[in-house]
Amino acid sequence: MSSQVEHTDVGAYALGLLEEGDRLAFEAHLPGCGSCQAELRELSGAAGALSGLSPAAGPVTGGAGWEGAGDPSAPPAPVIDMMRRRRRADQRFRRGAYLAGTAAAAAALAAGIGIGAAVNDEAPAPKPPATQALTGERFHAANASTGASGTVALVDKGWGTQVGLELRGIRGPLKCHLEAVSRTGERSVVAGWSVPDKGYGVQGQPKPLVMQGGTGLSRQQIGHFEVRLDGGGTLLTIPL
Repeated sequence: MSSQVEHTDVGAYALGLLEEGDRLAFEAHLPGCGSCQAELRELSGAAGALSGLSPAAGPVTGGAGWEGAGDPSAPPAPVIDMMRRRRRADQRFRRGAYLAGTAAAAAALAAGIGIGAAVNDEAPAPKPPATQALTGERFHAANASTGASGTVALVDKGWGTQVGLELRGIRGPLKCHLEAVSRTGERSVVAGWSVPDKGYGVQGQPKPLVMQGGTGLSRQQIGHFEVRLDGGGTLLTIPL
């Protein structure tokens, strides 16, 4: 280690940061260097950091008068004490910072939960998803005696007619089907379904039944539609 490096290692030595080889070299250099001794005194925070040396004493050679000369590997006692105090202070700082950070995180989390709960309490109830849109020419009808109402949407196709149905006001359990009836009385089943106990489009179950089917009858041939029970009986007639 060069003389220039030795003079700049006082702070590292006082903090115990030097590697073993550099530390031993610095301790060999220290007794003969008045400037390093003075700086070490200042860093240690005590005028007597270098025991055995009086303020008027000149440079000490060969390690004489240097505390710890019997054990070259050990730093002076005042330096060790200083290092221990600094380590304890650093540990207290780190522990306090950790606790403060933990408390802040917990407070933020609690605040987030509280705010989220308040927002959820005040937020309106989510709306039910919109029913599938019916496309095509629409026709609507209602039956006051059965409570059923519905809409058919027709799209003329090369193979016949595509039929969309939205049905409300029916309770189950039922098995139903939709029939297309031609102007000449010919009947064609468009689609069939089961109605659960809760029904469709009624109180407690507002979502309607929405479905699609088809018939071989052309749009011009169809006279009306009927929602019928599989066991017999008509719930709803939708004229065109």
